Amino acid sequence: MTIKTISATIFLGFISGLLGTALLVGAILACFLYKPEAVWKVLPAPVSSTTSSAVSVAPVADRDNQVVTVVDKVKPAVVSIVATQDVPVYEQYYDQQDFFGFSMPQYRQNGTQKQEVSSGSGFLVSADGYIVTNKHVVSDDTADYTVYANDGTKYPAIVVARDPANDIAIIKIDGNDFTFLEFGDSDQLNVGQTTIAIGNALGEFSNSVSVGIVSGLARSIQAGDGSGKAEQLQGLVQTDAAINLGNSGGPLLDLSGKVIGVNVAMAQAENIGFALPGNLVKSTFETVKTTGKISRSYLGVRYMNITPDLKKKNNLPVDAGALVLRGQDPTDLAVVPSSPADKAGIQENDIILKINDQTLDEKHDLTTLISQYKVGDKVTLQVLHDGEEKDIFVTLEERTQ
Repeated sequence: MTIKTISATIFLGFISGLLGTALLVGAILACFLYKPEAVWKVLPAPVSSTTSSAVSVAPVADRDNQVVTVVDKVKPAVVSIVATQDVPVYEQYYDQQDFFGFSMPQYRQNGTQKQEVSSGSGFLVSADGYIVTNKHVVSDDTADYTVYANDGTKYPAIVVARDPANDIAIIKIDGNDFTFLEFGDSDQLNVGQTTIAIGNALGEFSNSVSVGIVSGLARSIQAGDGSGKAEQLQGLVQTDAAINLGNSGGPLLDLSGKVIGVNVAMAQAENIGFALPGNLVKSTFETVKTTGKISRSYLGVRYMNITPDLKKKNNLPVDAGALVLRGQDPTDLAVVPSSPADKAGIQENDIILKINDQTLDEKHDLTTLISQYKVGDKVTLQVLHDGEEKDIFVTLEERTQ
């Protein structure tokens, strides 16, 4: 082959390469210009080098939207409750001068005037004006109570019933077709689920909203009402949603807008609040609606829920149950004399394990379970006494105070 032949061959090959490249580029451009999807169809989908096992969590925006939707829906049913009372009005006057010519100011009462003495929160639970709140919000028999709705309308309210066993009260305003809230099933609560608290924070900021989670279940606390009185509250829902002064009696809601608790107390620490379980409050309201009063069955024991820490510290033989024990005050006996528990033979340091085959655990508190029975009901308690399990039969009686 001559040099001219080789050169011609190389030249022809070069020209062919250029033409081939031009045709390929042209084809790709044509795809983009006329049918761009054709290009993407031939491209392989990305392939992950690892298989993901991460838990799927709803986007924050979705949960934010849920909270906003719930708040908009329930706000008309959440109210502020203000207590007013006749308080003395004093005037200053000067008595006659003393030996040196001075006169000291004196004070005397000159009638009375209505004055706001306390406030709290509540929420409508029926279209005809029944409202749930805390007992300590409406505890004063000498006060007048006014309900302020979300739109600023105010209604005089009457106290229908106060719970002798729990910090619950039912009040009523006149009217019909009110927006009201429905109860969820607080027995189905799980630690970690979202909670929404609404109330009249600090008695000043109505319909204040805070969001958190269920931090614990079946909590027991000694709660004070600010007047020096205190009571033992059992079976509470713990939440880190902010519950401030004035939030008392407001609803604790789930993401569907159902009432899962009634805000009742806060600890002397950040992000620790407590609510009465919704099922307890629901049964209380239904009793009032049916009978006009709160008839509360009771057992008559003071107790502490057994936790892993309590079990370890006291070398207890079981993981759950209610340990019957006395309080710090000498008058706080473990078993109330002449109570149903006393009559049935329950003693201090006994451990109540079950009620009618329902095991006591973090979701099933003794007080909450007892409250679900009526006065006169007979229940079977499985009790651990001196290391021996036995069944004790108890007839529940009405609690009067």
